[in-house]
Amino acid sequence: MSSLRALTLFFLAAFAAAAVLAGYLTYAASRAAVVSAVDRRIGEVGDAMLSAVAPGDSRTILRRIDAFSRRRDTGDIGFELEDARGRRVGGNVVLERTLPLGFTTLRRRDGIVGLSAGRAQSRDAGGGLRLITIAETEPIDGYRATRVRLYLIGFGTLLAVVLAGTASFGWIVRRRIGEVRATAAAIIDGDLTRRVPVPARGGAFADQAVAFNRALDRIAALVEQLRGVSSDVAHDLRTPLARLRARLARLAERPTVSGEELEAVLAACDELLALFAAILRIAEVSAGERRAGFRPIDLAGLAEQACETLAAAATERGQRLSGGPFTPFMVRGDPQLLSQALLNLIENALYHTPAGTSVTVTLEREGATTVLGVRDDGPGIPAAARALALRRFGQLETSRHRPGHGLGLPLVEAVARLHGGTLTLADAAPGLAVVMALRMEA
Repeated sequence: MSSLRALTLFFLAAFAAAAVLAGYLTYAASRAAVVSAVDRRIGEVGDAMLSAVAPGDSRTILRRIDAFSRRRDTGDIGFELEDARGRRVGGNVVLERTLPLGFTTLRRRDGIVGLSAGRAQSRDAGGGLRLITIAETEPIDGYRATRVRLYLIGFGTLLAVVLAGTASFGWIVRRRIGEVRATAAAIIDGDLTRRVPVPARGGAFADQAVAFNRALDRIAALVEQLRGVSSDVAHDLRTPLARLRARLARLAERPTVSGEELEAVLAACDELLALFAAILRIAEVSAGERRAGFRPIDLAGLAEQACETLAAAATERGQRLSGGPFTPFMVRGDPQLLSQALLNLIENALYHTPAGTSVTVTLEREGATTVLGVRDDGPGIPAAARALALRRFGQLETSRHRPGHGLGLPLVEAVARLHGGTLTLADAAPGLAVVMALRMEA
């Protein structure tokens, strides 16, 4: 939280500095514009005063100054005519110091009556004379102070609004971070149901909360799966390990061992090794280590090959397997994993349905997604039991006494998730429809 406070203070200081700099630059720019306009007017008036005047003709210049001073619209313009020694010859103002040629800024300390700030131009009038033209840069008393006050009010209000907005934003961010921290603390304490509150008005914080909660949902599901897997592994391994131990104990009591008995023991060992190999295979796929070898694949070709491979097995079981030819659909993935997933889906449909069942493989396109379906007209799976069928070691009651460990569909689901797809179970009315949806190759 201290780092957030430090970052907030840094941005506040940076904006305050930027606002002060912008205010100063605005003030300086307006001041420069006023000075430029005044200098231009001084130059034009000085040109008009000396036009068609003989060099050194002080009488004509003073007469023009007197005539100019009588005009009502020239009260902010003053003149002083000086000789070569800087002594005053005449004019309507009195300067207390000698000015250099060119433009000079005047202040109140220059002692010109009625002038708080102004500009003066000293130019050669010929014959050793100098004409000094003076104009006010502050048209009214206190104009500079008023301008400064307006800038302070304008930029001060802007700065106050930004400070208030930044403080409010900091408070909102701290509150959101506090909610995330409280949720994380609750999860650390064992409450896996705790979630980050989602703002009702939506926005970036709501999107972040939704994404965070989805991650927590996934973590909770994985933890629950891990608990279930641990229980199921213990349950499923207890019986074959007990049988294996009993057989080994009987063999140890006999002086001679027959080949059939040894083969039975080896078959039991192979069954256990196959179980652990399946578990490791699912873990490898779930970890995403195979994504490095992804390449464009024609899913239609893999589906047709899987149908051809299992056609004879379906015929032997008295079942009908149909599928293909399919329209080519390109996806990006691992051909070995996808081929194994297709074989598992078809084998699962053949294995869990009786003789006379029809199994159909379909491949269609839905937008940017390729949808592979394996449908049968067998007994199907009740909707309440489909989640169990997708869980590792999640065998249904009707399959408890049949060989297998319930890892086929979980492996296919892991393959689908690895490829950014989904695996769903649906009612084929009658039978079961297993649908794997994958993104098409762009």
